[in-house]
Amino acid sequence: MSDENKKNPKSEEPQDAGQVMVEQEEAQDAQAGGSAESGEASPLEEEIKKLKGENEELKDKYLRLFAEFDNFKKRTIREKMDMMKNAAQDTVSELLPILDDFDRAKKNAEQEGSTEIFSEGVSLVYSKLYATLRRLGLDPMETTGEVFDPELHEAITEIPAPAEGQKGRIIDTIEKGYMLNGKIIRHAKVVVGK
Repeated sequence: MSDENKKNPKSEEPQDAGQVMVEQEEAQDAQAGGSAESGEASPLEEEIKKLKGENEELKDKYLRLFAEFDNFKKRTIREKMDMMKNAAQDTVSELLPILDDFDRAKKNAEQEGSTEIFSEGVSLVYSKLYATLRRLGLDPMETTGEVFDPELHEAITEIPAPAEGQKGRIIDTIEKGYMLNGKIIRHAKVVVGK
């Protein structure tokens, strides 16, 4: 091969006119496709920017909502603790006059030395305490003669029933049960007939 042929190897092979046309069409299609892709990239980029903006906005809303909920939880816990403290304060305030009565009864018993006066004083204080607790929502359970209910009563022991109708019923109450505003705060300890 000559130097000219080495520099231009295509000159050796004659090209078919049809092949040249196909190559030109492919080149044009590639350019058209490239321009179409670049045209589509712009709306895609805009859509991505829009979605990123929405994502950031939603993240911000989420963080604010989460912080608001966290503050709500803390505030609720604080209010509950305050309510419990105030409830105890209200109860103790209700019991203070009874404590004063016990102090007076004790002082009078030491001065007088009479057991009858002391007994009367204790009875009055008991009545006042009982009335105060009832006003606060405390109710004693009436148990003797009732049918045994494990939801309300705690059986300490079972004894033979004195009568046939007392089987499964409470014969004696060892310790009263109490309800506060309809909720059991202490089960009654009872003796059940079998």
